[in-house]
Amino acid sequence: MTGPSPARAKGLVLLVEDDPALLLMTCYNLEQRGYRVEKAEDGEAALLALETSRPDAVVLDWMLPGLSGLDVCRRIRANPALRDVPVLLLTARSAEQDAIRGLDTGADDYLMKPCSIDTLDARLRALLRRHQSSYDRLSFADITLDPETHRVERGGRMLSLGPTEYRLLDLLIRNPRKVFSREDLLRRIWGQNIHVEIRTIDVHIRRLRKAINGPGEVDLVRTVRAAGYALDDGPTMDGG
Repeated sequence: MTGPSPARAKGLVLLVEDDPALLLMTCYNLEQRGYRVEKAEDGEAALLALETSRPDAVVLDWMLPGLSGLDVCRRIRANPALRDVPVLLLTARSAEQDAIRGLDTGADDYLMKPCSIDTLDARLRALLRRHQSSYDRLSFADITLDPETHRVERGGRMLSLGPTEYRLLDLLIRNPRKVFSREDLLRRIWGQNIHVEIRTIDVHIRRLRKAINGPGEVDLVRTVRAAGYALDDGPTMDGG
């Protein structure tokens, strides 16, 4: 009886596990089932990996040396660029209260160790299906944004956006014509616990406009006086 075919990659998984043998075995089995896997042996290594690549899911051991899995999960949820990445928490803890604590921390699912690779694969597939809409190409008017590759185009030409301008456009294009106040944008882009001056939003909106609007093109970022900003291709009545 042959094992599962690794023909098409299901996504990139960050696997965080401090037991070297279990890390290697789980990595091998996930790769056999079509995942790409990045490994980390502790919480600090996991956070470093997350600085350089955005995985499609994180499989996170609860009991890690130094930063615990719960600490790493909190950091992921506090990071605006990572907060929607699915997190599957693995633990040897069996108490129901521990499961509730893990989910309340921000984990999307909770799996008892030891678990079979088939069960882990099934849970991962369910999480990725649930979050798949986050990776569909997004479009508004003649702008397209690919969340998986971070490529942005307008009228067929590539656009160059800074990381903050990209996150602003990603939020606006997912909510076309919705007006966001400056406070909303600060909270969603920078997070609640980071102090940023309110006028910083205006600076980044100007940069976003400069990046996406070419000569003769309609300015799709609408300023709504005393309210905020929206992505809108209708008639401009509020100026800005």
